[in-house]
Amino acid sequence: MINRLVKMEFLPDQVHSFRELFARQQQQIRNFPGCLHLELWEHPDSGNTFFTFSKWESEDALETYRHSELFRHTWAQTKVLFAAKPAAWSVTPAAIL
Repeated sequence: MINRLVKMEFLPDQVHSFRELFARQQQQIRNFPGCLHLELWEHPDSGNTFFTFSKWESEDALETYRHSELFRHTWAQTKVLFAAKPAAWSVTPAAIL
């Protein structure tokens, strides 16, 4: 399983547009083959910094999504709203010592 965290900072006047876009697209992403989970997180103090947290069956499933028409369409609409370059990480739970 792959856990994916994506940080996105939006132009302040584009936050509402992003929220609307996410609301329209979230169910399609959640239903994409291999997607196990999707959440939208917000940095409460910034007002324009958001994170998506998703879980995928495998790296291949994530890559299939990233090369899909759904991703291309959604990303094209999202990236024009950015105030800064996004960052993405594949993460795992930390081991407790």
